[in-house]
Amino acid sequence: MEFSDYFSPVDFEKISIGTEYQDNQIGDCIRINPSSIDGIDLAFFSVSEDRGSKFNQGSAKGADIVREYLYKLYQGPYSVKIADLGNIDSGNNLSDTYFAIKESVDFLLKKNVVPIIIGGSKDLSYGNYLAYTKQEQTINIVDIDSQFSLGNSDDIINSENYLGKILFHQPNILFNYSNLGYQTYFVNQEELNLIEDLFFDIHRLGLMKSEIQDAEPIIRNADMISFSLGAISQISAPANKYSSPNGLNGEQACQLARYAGMSDKLTSIGFYEFNPLVNDNDQTAHLLSQMIWYFIDGFYNRKQDFPACNKNEYLKYTVAIDEGEQELSFYKSPKSDRWWMDVPYHHNFRKKYERHLMLPCSYKDYKVATENEIPERWFQTFQKLK
Repeated sequence: MEFSDYFSPVDFEKISIGTEYQDNQIGDCIRINPSSIDGIDLAFFSVSEDRGSKFNQGSAKGADIVREYLYKLYQGPYSVKIADLGNIDSGNNLSDTYFAIKESVDFLLKKNVVPIIIGGSKDLSYGNYLAYTKQEQTINIVDIDSQFSLGNSDDIINSENYLGKILFHQPNILFNYSNLGYQTYFVNQEELNLIEDLFFDIHRLGLMKSEIQDAEPIIRNADMISFSLGAISQISAPANKYSSPNGLNGEQACQLARYAGMSDKLTSIGFYEFNPLVNDNDQTAHLLSQMIWYFIDGFYNRKQDFPACNKNEYLKYTVAIDEGEQELSFYKSPKSDRWWMDVPYHHNFRKKYERHLMLPCSYKDYKVATENEIPERWFQTFQKLK
């Protein structure tokens, strides 16, 4: 089966509504329904699937409205190399849709093209994850959502348990899971305890909103991001049946999307749960198009300073802990002023986990170490390596 066979074409006339796009508008620059992705950096595609949704039926139908707003936005001071591949229609079974996502993302990853997926229900993240099982490497997932989706993993996969399906999938390639923006009243305490027992890192909405920049190192550590519009407040993104009065505002959602784009490690992202059947005068579609714009802007501002290859190019800081019994090594990029810390591991297994041992962090983590304390994210990673 050809790669292009998974996609139905974009109806450009329907989306443009007779608009003649100006120079540098995305609608003028983007390659629509391309026969080849040669020379492309980013590939946008949608998935018309919401059979896995328990509470947000209708989320399969929103992509073209997002396209309408996205195409009208202007590119930044760079030349975008982006394609709109079209739409993956729902398969005969839900598993067929996951398979089509898996094969499409796998093809793009092998071509060093970053997929931008717009759903559809958030269980489509499972199809995205499956693509990495063919990459023969362990990965990190960041989930931006108001709740976890562990559910009952014995049930048929759906938007409420897809994370549980990922945790129990074999082969298991998940090294770390992070949640940004969970709201405690939406979370079962047993699920919370399980996440903590696995040394995954989770971050409550209130703490994250107070210092949004603290999310940057967490996002910088992700290979794959699942961004549910349920993480955004009802006032900013009402077209979503998961929305509630509390959540991220529009500016914060765009900031997280830009952090994602700037991460050299990130290789795919999906935006889910936009439901056009919830009438909001296209407010949510407009916001989602801007979030995608910020991701694109971040991508074209990448610094190429992920330091796994050559540490000699970075400023190294060594901090003695416990009266010199232990040392922590920190690295600062002269290109971006971003920080990483080295997590030691037995040399016989170091190659397997090499890409996870230079752990993104912040200047705050360095300051914590200078006060004779182990940074929490360093400890969590070290525990997973034991």
